[in-house]
Amino acid sequence: MSQAPADFAILGTTPKARLIAGLLAGTHGKSVVFVGESQSGFRLPRDIDLSIAPLTRPDSWALLRAAQPMVQKLIARIGGRTSWSRLDPVLFADSVEGQQALAHIRHMAQGFGLAVEKLRPNAPAKGREAVVFRDATMIHRAVAEPALDRWMIQQGVRVLDPRSDIAVHADGSGEIGIGETGIPVAQCVLADDAAILRHLPAENWPALLLRRHGTTILTEPTGRIVAPVMLEIDSGLTLLQRPKGGIAAFGPGPMDNVLGEVSALLGGRVHRAGQSQYDSVATSDGSPRCGPDRGQWPRCAGRLRADGHFLCPGPRAG
Repeated sequence: MSQAPADFAILGTTPKARLIAGLLAGTHGKSVVFVGESQSGFRLPRDIDLSIAPLTRPDSWALLRAAQPMVQKLIARIGGRTSWSRLDPVLFADSVEGQQALAHIRHMAQGFGLAVEKLRPNAPAKGREAVVFRDATMIHRAVAEPALDRWMIQQGVRVLDPRSDIAVHADGSGEIGIGETGIPVAQCVLADDAAILRHLPAENWPALLLRRHGTTILTEPTGRIVAPVMLEIDSGLTLLQRPKGGIAAFGPGPMDNVLGEVSALLGGRVHRAGQSQYDSVATSDGSPRCGPDRGQWPRCAGRLRADGHFLCPGPRAG
């Protein structure tokens, strides 16, 4: 026997998945079920939620600038003042190609009204070019996730057991099994990398999406880096300063490669306090990707950029 159908099933573990579910239910009046669990307190970070990213396309910057104020206001209302903070992240590059991309990113961001400055030559290392974004916003998942869980329920989202049986069809529809019954779903949304990798049918995997390995390394307390968050254009590596002096470094590639990059950036041998390897998803052209491809596969909104949460539709979005 089937239960009442749902318009959307949101599959994912991140705050972005929760935000999408709540907006669809509360703002757009859709019937929504959510299948996922909080993970910020149980695993090493694999990404961060920043209001900026290494974007080069004007369309991407326009979308981000339009949605970011509304999303930030909504997160602050849901999670309170400790759910987010302001900081000055640094983007940097060593290669000629990376530096050219960095210059383009800086000019694009300035054109859209962001406060971004070029750091002095050879900072923070010889031959390296870097820019700093002023007053960017970062969401703190450990605070935001439980607050978003409560908010989703208030918006009318039905939260299901993350161990539920899930069948996602090639056309994006699906069914969520609950005991001996099931909930038919008109449209499934794969809202993070794990959901995409698990549920996107292999025969419908689009050429635009790439599977890749990812690595996170947590260092023991070491010297502080020059900014709370640093993004390397060349390798895609992110360095996040931890409160007690350690650094969380994560990016694409196997453990040995990422460890070598981190050691080089930190100027010596890295003493690891933790590490993890996992599969992730990227786009072949590096641009954010949401939505179906000609309607032939489930909607995807995976962890394709640091700014993913700020690309979610705002409270008044259509």
